[in-house]
Amino acid sequence: MNYPAAKNEISKKTDYASNRTKYMSGFGNDFETEALPGALPQGRNSPQKCSYGLYGEQLSGTAFTAPNHQNERTWCYRIRPSVKHSHRYKKIDVPHWKSAPNIIDDIVSLGQYRWDPIPHSKANQNWIDGIRTMTTAGNVNTQVGMASHVYLVTQSMQNEYFYSADSELLVVPQDGEIRFVTELGIIEASPKEIVIIPRGLVYRVEVMKGPCRGFICENYGQKFSLPNRGPIGANCLANRRDFKTPVAYYEDIDAPSKVTIKWCGQFHITEINHSPIDVVAWHGNYGPCKYNLSNYCPVGALLFDHPDPSIYTVLTAPSGINGTANIDFVLFRERWSVAEKTFRPPWYHKNIMSELMGNIYGQYDAKPEGFVPGGMSLHNMMLPHGPDKDAFEKASNGELAPTKLENTMSFMFETRFPQHLTEYSATEAPMQDNYIDCWSDIEKNFVY
Repeated sequence: MNYPAAKNEISKKTDYASNRTKYMSGFGNDFETEALPGALPQGRNSPQKCSYGLYGEQLSGTAFTAPNHQNERTWCYRIRPSVKHSHRYKKIDVPHWKSAPNIIDDIVSLGQYRWDPIPHSKANQNWIDGIRTMTTAGNVNTQVGMASHVYLVTQSMQNEYFYSADSELLVVPQDGEIRFVTELGIIEASPKEIVIIPRGLVYRVEVMKGPCRGFICENYGQKFSLPNRGPIGANCLANRRDFKTPVAYYEDIDAPSKVTIKWCGQFHITEINHSPIDVVAWHGNYGPCKYNLSNYCPVGALLFDHPDPSIYTVLTAPSGINGTANIDFVLFRERWSVAEKTFRPPWYHKNIMSELMGNIYGQYDAKPEGFVPGGMSLHNMMLPHGPDKDAFEKASNGELAPTKLENTMSFMFETRFPQHLTEYSATEAPMQDNYIDCWSDIEKNFVY
């Protein structure tokens, strides 16, 4: 697809291909970028007249009076103010995208569940049509909790745009390559990468190499941040420099267009006569970014015992309770296992958090069979789970030489709230009815 008027800081005009890999490094940084020279005001945010006849506008991701270390906002200099991107709204039905609370009386969410990969659709489905909600937690109206989704996208959005007033989206591609053309720049993503789209940011989604499938964590609460490392110190886990934020990109296109907004769990559409991707320059610390999961540096036990899975946290969204997350995004990737006299896989447990897992590729060490790439599992709060018999026997009796876990990348969306199944995940998605039986052949080994 050709992108008219794609520009960057170096030249006044260039084609899209030369601009697509341009990102700025850092997480939560104050960035500045301009697609035309001199478009970004210096020394002030709101000059009487902006260069090129642009309009100055602020996009705030937090309350104006949020503490300095949490305060997030970006100043945009755009062809039209965003009030021109919003006209009368008409409510529409998006049947497969659900928001919390979504509790259905005849669906039992209490249980251990697992799904095979949801098959790619043969229908033409864009980003909005192709999202299937699997679980919801909390309440979108009070901005607590989350929802988990699978996306199945076969076609690009054409003169169509979207933004969520409800949530920040954490996107985890599993198959295919996808492009996010946002107000603040262009992000391209493939499997092994993640993308964060902030609340309120307008964008469209295009298929680079399809069909595309992946996972989404919809965060209703405080936005994702890097976890406190505590005694780990300044290094390892996810480092700030490896997060990439796009440079400015704009479109000066006059064409009938549609903008869909998700607001309080409902969807509304408005019709305009131009592209809303019209920010020529911007500066601030509230914007989209991507991260390559291959850069994640895990830490672990070097002598004995298996640490809590929280040691593998990539991103966390805090709740009002210190140390208890609204959401943790946890990654289980290739790593060495060296602990002596130790049961190395995740131990049997039940805990206060609800855990939804997804497999990006390879084999997960605690479930060597049945948990395949593209698949998902749910272990809700205070429900026991852990290795199946084969994994237990292998870990209990195998030689404990240093072993590298190869070809494995799975993740977890973990939340303090119970996750409720949707009608889709309970009745339409390919649930493995026999998953609960994976523990049925565990034997009593007690000897007195």
